[in-house]
Amino acid sequence: METLTGVYPDFKKDGTPFFRSSITYKNKHISLGSYELAQQAHEAYREALEIISSPNLGIYDFPSISTLPFGKWVSLINFRDNGIYCKTPIYVKHNFFYYYITKEDCLKFDVDDLFYYSKHSIQKRGGHLFVAEYGMQVNILSRYGIKNYAVEGRDYRFVNGDSSDFRYRNIEIINKYHGVFRTEEKGIFQYVAKIHVNGDFIIGSYATETEAAVAYNKAASILNEKGVPKNFPQNYVVELNEIEYASMYHKVPISKKIRFFNIDL
Repeated sequence: METLTGVYPDFKKDGTPFFRSSITYKNKHISLGSYELAQQAHEAYREALEIISSPNLGIYDFPSISTLPFGKWVSLINFRDNGIYCKTPIYVKHNFFYYYITKEDCLKFDVDDLFYYSKHSIQKRGGHLFVAEYGMQVNILSRYGIKNYAVEGRDYRFVNGDSSDFRYRNIEIINKYHGVFRTEEKGIFQYVAKIHVNGDFIIGSYATETEAAVAYNKAASILNEKGVPKNFPQNYVVELNEIEYASMYHKVPISKKIRFFNIDL
């Protein structure tokens, strides 16, 4: 049988043969994937060789028909241009990097996040972006302190209007506490606290985000004391020390619907 460059035969646990493809570049052995046919594995090697040998070949030159997956195409071009090999589809610039979900869907991150995303693959489902972390799907917004249920434009915003730009300076958190929402009327901000018990209950409107966060905690405690069997998330209010928190907790007003809530109704 003819020996094809970059092709290594192997067998699955059930004895089925398959072929691994790999290439060595800049003293690094790079896996190019596994294939059913030897010719496919060799074609993957040939495509990889063309990428690393053609400095003018760019990410958007990825062909409509290719043996190599797009992610590997990006990884090889980044390694060729920047000398950094990442298993994930990353292309490094001066102080940020691009992460390619697809050829048409590209995200931008600070270079400080390079190590993390070189080890974590981003998945997109239902418009949400996740990575696998200890067997769970973790929303990438959690790295910015943004809750899973947060809504863009209400709880956070992209400063430059580009929702693919995840650099830290481009993400502004508007509402950082559970059950707290900022409203604006005639240039005046108010913070509304609400809690969900068989529907949304307005706890009250407050002049500061801190008061609203404490009001939410107080409402959650009241509802639990009244027998509501729900584990409400608690807000950790970093702005207040223990004495200040206790004082605000005692003084902050709560709506009558919460104070006189009847679980039997």
